[in-house]
Amino acid sequence: MKLGFIGTGTLTAAIVTGLKSVADDPVSVVLSPRNEEIASNLASRYPNVHVAADNQAVLDACDTVMLAVRPQIAHQVLPELRFRRGHHVISLIATLSREEIIGLTAPATRVTKALPMPMVAHRLGATIIYPPDPDVTALLGGLGKVIEVENSQEFDALSVATATYATYFKYLDTIHHWLKAHGVPDAKGRDYIAALFKGLGHAPETAPDADFANLAQDYATRGGINEQVLNELTAHNVFDALAESLDGVHRRISAAGAT
Repeated sequence: MKLGFIGTGTLTAAIVTGLKSVADDPVSVVLSPRNEEIASNLASRYPNVHVAADNQAVLDACDTVMLAVRPQIAHQVLPELRFRRGHHVISLIATLSREEIIGLTAPATRVTKALPMPMVAHRLGATIIYPPDPDVTALLGGLGKVIEVENSQEFDALSVATATYATYFKYLDTIHHWLKAHGVPDAKGRDYIAALFKGLGHAPETAPDADFANLAQDYATRGGINEQVLNELTAHNVFDALAESLDGVHRRISAAGAT
């Protein structure tokens, strides 16, 4: 398989790095020269990764192409390119609808939306794709879990979950700062928090029949310290505020996809 990328940024680098970490990787990659530093670095690390002269050269060399340009410039970059009817276009541009991408990449009609995250570089996390496509699932399945989505509304809703990463790390940072203020050395506190939450991340897999509310209840021993923090944050409407923020992100994504 020869896989092309239009746009060579952080996400492209993560996908290529993940693909090249797979044993007996069969994918040959052709990169846009858009970000010369990232493209040349990837080409120097992997023998079957090459940098094309320009974006059109990527399309001419590949039948499967990932669109990884910023949404702000997609309407400028894509209409200048000559797509073929036989191209399989995989759009990583979260805020452009599939219908909009089809219009920008005509006469190509096989268009898949995908939302991988940077952790695919380490073959972790999950990627949502719409509509279901066995070739995309096979391609990205080695980089983590692939979740096939049946409609654009479901894709947009799942996309909202990716807006919580920074908040998650700020949550951990708050705990870390509290530990430092109480005499715990910086590195020791960070290592302890990372190990704790890595373990918690496996809880849904080890208890597949339990939903998240049940897990919260399981960890909130009656009269214990987990119950105390949970009840106090609930009383301060922290989780209601989170839900409101998710609603706002959903409105933003849905409005962008509808334009």
